[in-house]
Amino acid sequence: MSQHPTDILYESLKRHFGFSQFKGNQEEVIRNVLAGNDTFVLMPTGGGKSLCYQLPALMMDGVAIVISPLIALMKNQVDSMRTFSMEDGVAHFLNSSLNKSAVQRVREDVLAGKTKLLYFAPESLTKEENVEFLRRIKISFYAIDEAHCISEWGHDFRPEYRRIRPIIAEIGQAPVIALTATATPKVQLDIQKNLGMQDAKVFKSSFNRANLYYEVRPKVGATKEIIKYIKQNPGKSGIIYCLSRKKVEELAELLVVNGIKALPYHAGIDAATRAANQDKFLMEEVDVIVATIAFGMGIDKPDVRYVIHYDIPKSLEGYYQETGRAGRDGGEGRCITFYSYKDIQKLEKFMQGKPVAEQEIGKLLLQETVSYAESAMCRRRMLLHYFGEQYGAENCGCCDNCCNPREEFEGREFMRLMLETLDAIGPGFKADYLEAMLLGKATNLIKSYKHHKLELFGAGADHDAQFWSAVIRQGQILGLVDKDIENYGLLSISEAGRAFIAPGGGYSVKLVSDHRYEDTDDDDSLATHGGGRGGGAADPVLFAMLDELRREVAKKNNLPPFVIFSEPSLEDMTIQYPVTLEEMQNITGVGAGKAKRYGQPFIELIGRYVEENNIERPQEMVVKSVVNKSGNKVFIIQSIDRKMDFEDIADARGLSMEELMDEIEAIVGSGTRLNIDYYIAEMVDEDKVLDIIDYFTEEAQTDSVEEAVRELGADYTEEEIRLVRVKFLSEAGN
Repeated sequence: MSQHPTDILYESLKRHFGFSQFKGNQEEVIRNVLAGNDTFVLMPTGGGKSLCYQLPALMMDGVAIVISPLIALMKNQVDSMRTFSMEDGVAHFLNSSLNKSAVQRVREDVLAGKTKLLYFAPESLTKEENVEFLRRIKISFYAIDEAHCISEWGHDFRPEYRRIRPIIAEIGQAPVIALTATATPKVQLDIQKNLGMQDAKVFKSSFNRANLYYEVRPKVGATKEIIKYIKQNPGKSGIIYCLSRKKVEELAELLVVNGIKALPYHAGIDAATRAANQDKFLMEEVDVIVATIAFGMGIDKPDVRYVIHYDIPKSLEGYYQETGRAGRDGGEGRCITFYSYKDIQKLEKFMQGKPVAEQEIGKLLLQETVSYAESAMCRRRMLLHYFGEQYGAENCGCCDNCCNPREEFEGREFMRLMLETLDAIGPGFKADYLEAMLLGKATNLIKSYKHHKLELFGAGADHDAQFWSAVIRQGQILGLVDKDIENYGLLSISEAGRAFIAPGGGYSVKLVSDHRYEDTDDDDSLATHGGGRGGGAADPVLFAMLDELRREVAKKNNLPPFVIFSEPSLEDMTIQYPVTLEEMQNITGVGAGKAKRYGQPFIELIGRYVEENNIERPQEMVVKSVVNKSGNKVFIIQSIDRKMDFEDIADARGLSMEELMDEIEAIVGSGTRLNIDYYIAEMVDEDKVLDIIDYFTEEAQTDSVEEAVRELGADYTEEEIRLVRVKFLSEAGN
């Protein structure tokens, strides 16, 4: 087979796939497979990986065995292979989704010589009857797709993948081609070792996807931001990744409520629905798929225009793989990630209970992700460096950090100090150890090595850990610091680093300080107790007018102004500009009841203001909320109607008393009337109740509990004031 003249190869490419040219190094890879050699292919998503085994399979004698982790992806590939061939039996899969008669049909096609590609999940490959069957047929080669699943250092480790080599030995030797779209040098080494293919020829394409725009945003109001973005990009296909199935379901439902065609996709949905949802996305019956990060989506859609990470992935490899689903056709691809350090802490918690070695690996991978998210350096440069590739340009012009660069400062002395400290402690320590040394933190580990006695201990204490983390990262990218591939994460000073700290060595190094993200979670529940973003009004002129109107309405109703609408509600009106009662219901702290009772004059005023000032309303920002599925609200209202004790209500719903009060305040704040007199009578003296109501009616400027505690004095507890305030707001405002 090794003498395939160019014309036969190109003629086969044209005949089977309709292409007249190969992409990147596809041709070299295919020639190597045709020559019967083991082949290792590192090719980013969108580079044309599958052609590297599909074309040689069609050209060679026998059947190519393709091992793939995803049933959905197999189906996708088999369907697409059949469109290229006159013969339906050219490609088949054998997996748990087939019944007995379907399995029989596949075997008949294979034995009749119709089949050139046979797809297996690794679990199916190890079944005794399949091993027996495969021994009877001629195998052209084994293709192992998504080969990073072999490595514990990969982002999608699957233990069954480590059993592939012994099974191949049992079935019968043939050349192996391993393919992956993401592998750090560490993972590549692991794959080759495990498959016993250290001598394989390695083909590595550039990991640079020039058409992708990378952006990290703070996770503040992420839901609103996502809805706004999708509505500004109507008709475009997109994928949104979340960490939990629950969040996938919630977010998909929220998108639908807001008029977006979206469907969920995760491992908990039954296979038929999942396949149907995937097909609807491929057929463009829906625009958006919301999926879990943990569940790989076997989707080969070339025109996904945006990939949004609602939650940050567990590793940069996972991030690269998932963002890589955008813009496979070379067109626009925006990759937006919402980042909060709280999410990282959640992920660390999930790891507890796993074997220590696995936890160690997981934490290191997470640390890389944090570095990437918080860094103000070129994101493309960081990603490529992670995959062992140098990116020459200083500014890629296609990531948020390059398009909005932060101010640089001269970092030569900081770099020197970091390298000298690294040199002093020697190789064998991780970045957090080096940071602790620079900061002068005498941890037990540092004391055990007696490094706290070194002269350089604490020499960088006038800066914080985040600052030194950025310096260390920059040192790695400049090649002054090496990171050990075999012992992941251990740092050492490189030859270039030694030259830098040598007398007369060093050069100007421009540093940028990292982003500092406020630790804020998403504002899904906008109507919370004490509401408000604290961000002030977006339109101070309108705020003043609304405030004036609020006073008039309050006077007419003989109520304090804050009972009509709270200040946070007015602030939100200046951002959203609601002009219908339905839109008014979506304002912070305003529900249907309140909108109906007091909303009319407010929407009329806003309507006039919008028209006179020619304001473009951000209607896409008005996020309609989904009815609370947990039924807390309905349950609480019904329980209070039945005069249940608050402690019992809280227990029944697994809430603390604090959380129950938050829920009750939100219910009353958005316009529903609750009668909690029965509970107040038990808990608060009658004269105290009268004093508190007098305070809110006559003196209070706002509905603040803290202020009430200060004004009323030590005899009145916060609990008492909160309870009576609920009664007052419910009776006066609703």
